[in-house]
Amino acid sequence: MEGVKEIVEKQREFADKGDSKNVSFRIQLLLKLKKVLKENEQELNEAIYKDVKKSAFETYLTELSVVYHEIDFAVKNLKKWAKPVRVKTGIANFPASSKIIHEPLGTTLIIGAWNYPYQLVLNPAVAALAAGNAAILKPSELPSTTSNVLEKIINQNFDSSYLHVMKGSVELTTELLKYSYGKICFTGSTQVGKIIATAAAQTLTPTLLELGGKSPCFVFPDTNLKLAAKRIAWGKFINSGQTCIAPDYLYVHDSVYNEFLEELKIQTQLVVGPTPKESESFIRIINNKNFNRLKNLIDPAKIFYGGDLDEKESYISPTILKDVNWGDVCMQEEIFGPILPVLKFSEIDNAINEVKRGPRPLALYLFTSDKRIQDKILNEVSFGGGAINDVVMHFTNNYLPFGGVGQSGMGNYHGKHGFLSFSHQKSILKKQLWFEPSIKYAPYTSWKLKFSKLIFG
Repeated sequence: MEGVKEIVEKQREFADKGDSKNVSFRIQLLLKLKKVLKENEQELNEAIYKDVKKSAFETYLTELSVVYHEIDFAVKNLKKWAKPVRVKTGIANFPASSKIIHEPLGTTLIIGAWNYPYQLVLNPAVAALAAGNAAILKPSELPSTTSNVLEKIINQNFDSSYLHVMKGSVELTTELLKYSYGKICFTGSTQVGKIIATAAAQTLTPTLLELGGKSPCFVFPDTNLKLAAKRIAWGKFINSGQTCIAPDYLYVHDSVYNEFLEELKIQTQLVVGPTPKESESFIRIINNKNFNRLKNLIDPAKIFYGGDLDEKESYISPTILKDVNWGDVCMQEEIFGPILPVLKFSEIDNAINEVKRGPRPLALYLFTSDKRIQDKILNEVSFGGGAINDVVMHFTNNYLPFGGVGQSGMGNYHGKHGFLSFSHQKSILKKQLWFEPSIKYAPYTSWKLKFSKLIFG
């Protein structure tokens, strides 16, 4: 098995050769990746079910279909994205033309997360390969079966000089971070993101960090409460709440608070079924450490619905907490599990101020038909991305950049935004030889100064 140093050097050599600057090469590579994944879907499904009991349908819906769509979108648009972009030049350089060339960064390191072990390592890889880079993929070691199958199907089908999976824990990540890359992409917690950024700074390697935070969701009385509850329940409890952009807590207007709680309970039962423990539509918590962390976030006195625990099976039922306030333990950290605190508000300004007191969230959602309220929240609260009258689904739009802000992340990807994120935008000015203004050369006379002010302001 090749070590870290050998893989990094091999990928650097590949990048130096420049074969991947050929757009046709990139397209064929992406098409091959999709073909390999499709040929191994059954093994991928079996692996993730063994790790967290994730069904084939949910694996396709939230993991593989997302990667397939990202590949298809890149293949369709890559020739257009990769073309040099003509831009204006300005009078200072007359006569001349200007353009931007999109250049590969070289070798990239992509460190995935355990909550979506296929999507969150392969989707950034698609962006990196589309931009012409080589990529080292480091999947999370927590879902061990999925990392094993990723290592197998990628490394058996692709040359390690341009795409390779390296499997291991903290020690491997530490070793990988000793080297310089064109870019490091990390998806995970803010705490680990700081470690990645610190290590990357030692080699001046740019980073794309997709982190997390407490993402709020506002519910106003003028919305369709039934549909709002249905969409929120689905977005919160899919993947057992282990989704970085899931609603972390709800802010419900006090005039509909009790009515909405009842509707949320009904819709949760419809979304996950009356017995989610026996359902293939509700996966398990990743490990005992996270199970116990989540267990400690549940105040038994505030359980409105759910609260069933089975440590042996790493199972926590969909749980709704009522009458929650900012002093409760569940409001002190990102939940990242199937626990949904529901707070009430009467004055929107007070609610907005409470949200703004914390770090800027990765996502924000609001359910209202009032455009004035929509504009007020969107203009006053900084967050990575979000949706009006839905949750989570902004992630599926390849035309929208996906990324955080502040402690919830830096940089973005998806579609063309991913291509640009993994490209260097090389600026080129092309001057003509038939004219050269004397004004820029000494002696700098008073008339030259007056003329310059006249032209340039």
